[in-house]
Formats: sequence, structure tokens, C-alpha cells
Amino acid sequence: MLFLAALALANFMHGQDSIAFNFTFNHMALSVKDADASVSFYKKVFQLKEITNRSAIEGIRWLSLGEDKELHLISTVKENVSVNRAIHLAFTTKNFDRFIRRLEDLKLPYGDWLGTPNTVNKRADGVKQIYFKDPDGYWIEINNFYAPPPSVREIKDTIWLLEERYWKYVKANDLKS
Repeated sequence: MLFLAALALANFMHGQDSIAFNFTFNHMALSVKDADASVSFYKKVFQLKEITNRSAIEGIRWLSLGEDKELHLISTVKENVSVNRAIHLAFTTKNFDRFIRRLEDLKLPYGDWLGTPNTVNKRADGVKQIYFKDPDGYWIEINNFYAPPPSVREIKDTIWLLEERYWKYVKANDLKS
């Protein structure tokens, strides 16, 4: 009886582990000294739009990153923040070279991963990157990574696989699948 109870408990616990939470990214929050100055920086450099601060707490400002993603700038916490280049916010753009020109026009210094001024880092996979700081010293990475669209062959293979599965389910009268 004890063995059966342990087995049932093990199955229950295993069922708990198999729950899929399907997380998606929602927002990034940064502790800043001056919310107005930080909002101005992110609006000017990235052309982000300010959105309603739904927390309704003064000293907190929200910016839209698009696709229901947000950047929260919080000036209510007064502890010092220390970060290095490994802790960074990263943005991707197809207009990488044009963005570098924008930084140069704004006279914002940038560099590669090692910190070499005005130098573009190139990863082993060919992706270009640069790094620079915001007014509070947070590192920001800009890169040109975009996943290539699937090839026609990959699309055809996926469709064919789905077709094969469909007819297998029909043949087995598997209505759920």
C-alpha cells in the first residue's frame, strides 16, 4: 500500500513538472537618478514613445519598446547601481550602420566589446555589435542580428510533415490530434 502511495505521489509530482508556463518577455526596469533625463535620452536616441505609467507611482516613467514590451525607468530607489558591460540591454536593428551615424551625430561614444572607441565588434556568427552607456551608466548593445527567413525547402518540408501527420490521424480516427 505504501509503495502504491509513493508511486502515485511520484506521478503527481512528475505531472507538476510538466506544466508549460510559456513565458514571454514583458519589460525591463532600470533604476535611474533622474527619470526626466533618462526618458529624454531614450526618446532622443531610440525614438521611443512614452506610455502611461499604470503603477501610478511618481518617479516612475514607462516607454514602449513595441510589441507590448516596455522599458520602466525608476527614480524612486536611491541605492547606487554598479554594472559592467556583461549586464546590458540589447536592441537589434536592420539599420545598424545608419544607427551608428545617429550616435555619431548625437556625439555619443560607442565601442566594441573590449571598449575600443568607435569600433564595431563582429561575433563569430557574423553579427555586428556596438556598446555604449546611457546617462546612468547602463550598457546598451546594438546589433544587426535577424534570423534569416526559412528557405523554400524548409517550408515545403514542414508542410509535408504536417500533411503526413494529418493523414495518419485521419487513418487512425484520432480526432483529438
